[in-house]
Amino acid sequence: MDLPRTQEAVLAALEGLDLELTLGERLTSITGVLRGRGAGRAVLLRADMDALPVQERSGVEFSSQIDGVMHACGHDMHMAMLVGAARLLSERRDELDGDVVLMFQPGEEGWDGAGAMIEEGVLAAAGPTVGAAYGMHVLSNSVPRDVFTTRGGTMMASSGRLTVTVHGRGGHGSAPHQGRDPIVAAAEMITSLQAMVTRRFDVFDPVVITVGTVHAGTRNNIIPETASFEGTVRTFSTATADLVGPLAVAVCEGIAIAHGVEVEAQYVSEYPATINDPVHAGFVADVVSELFGEERYRPMVVPQPGSEDFSRVLQAVPGSYLMVGASLSEDPEQAPANHSPLATFDDGVLISGAVLHTELAIRALGTLAGAETAAATAATSGTAGPSH
Repeated sequence: MDLPRTQEAVLAALEGLDLELTLGERLTSITGVLRGRGAGRAVLLRADMDALPVQERSGVEFSSQIDGVMHACGHDMHMAMLVGAARLLSERRDELDGDVVLMFQPGEEGWDGAGAMIEEGVLAAAGPTVGAAYGMHVLSNSVPRDVFTTRGGTMMASSGRLTVTVHGRGGHGSAPHQGRDPIVAAAEMITSLQAMVTRRFDVFDPVVITVGTVHAGTRNNIIPETASFEGTVRTFSTATADLVGPLAVAVCEGIAIAHGVEVEAQYVSEYPATINDPVHAGFVADVVSELFGEERYRPMVVPQPGSEDFSRVLQAVPGSYLMVGASLSEDPEQAPANHSPLATFDDGVLISGAVLHTELAIRALGTLAGAETAAATAATSGTAGPSH
C-alpha cells in the first residue's frame, strides 16, 4: 500500500498532461481525472501498481535490483498501458462525451487497495459516479500473445483465508495416550476439509481449499502443545462464498471435540468474486474484434480461480475485467505463470493495451451519452424506455 517510488515514477510519466490529480491518503494511490467535452458522465480505467515478494530469476536485462521484490504479475505493464491511454485520450479529448477517471492502485496483492480507493472516493472523482469501469491484466502464459480474453458473469474467484490453531497437551512421543496430540487432530482437519468440499458443495459451483502452511513441533519424539495451519479458499458464487466459511470452521471444531483438544478456527473473507456485467463483457469483445480483428479475441470458457480486488469496483458499478496474453513463448501453455520468479512478458502488447483502454473509454462514454439522450427523448414523448 506504500509505494512512494512507484507513485513518483507514475506522476513523472503523467507530467505535462492536463489532468486533475489526487493522491491517496491511506495509500500511495493516484487518481487522475481527464475532462472531456461532455458533462455529468464518466468512465473509469484501472491499473494496479504493486510488485510481489518474489526473488526474480527471469534473466531479463531490466530485472529487479531489489532482493525479494519482482513485478512478477506484470503490474508495471498495467501502469505503462494506462499512462499510454492517458496520453492518447489527452490527444483525443474532443471525442470524449464525458470524463475519464484513471485509477492507479497500490495494494492489489492481498491488501485490498481497491477497497481503500473506493472509500476515498475514486468512483466519484469526476463528480458523478462512473457509469462504467474497465481493468486489464497481462498474462505471461496460457493465452497467445496479443490475444484478449474475458467472459460475462463470474470471471475470477472470491478469496478467503482460513486460520486454524489446535491446542492440545504436550508429552512424550512414546506415550501419546498421556497427552492430547494436536498434530493428529490438525491433520484430520486438513483432510476432512477436502471431503467437505466434495460432499457439501455442488460440483458445478466449485470450491477450492488449499492449505499452504502447517506448523507444529520441535523434535520427532515430542508431542507439541499446539499445531497450526492456514489455507486459502476460492469460490465462484456469492451463495457459496457465504456458506463455506462457517462450514469450514464447524468441521475443525467438530474434529477438535472428537480428539479432546481445543481449536481456534477463523475464516476471513478477502475479495469477492470478480463478476463482469455480461453487456460490458460483450462490449469489450466487440471493440477488440473491430479494432484488431476477430482472431485477437478469445472467449474465456471457464472462470479463473485467482482473485482480484477490481471485484470491489465491479460490485459498485457495471463494467468488465479482461486479460491479454503477453507470453514471450511460442507455446504459452508451457511458459512460467504470473507470480513465477521466471515469468517474462512481451512489452509489445503495451501498444494494444493502451489503444484498447482508449477506445473502451471513448466508446463507453458515447454509449452512456446515447442512452441518456434516448431516455430524455422517451420522457419528452411520454414513451417509457426499456428497463435495464
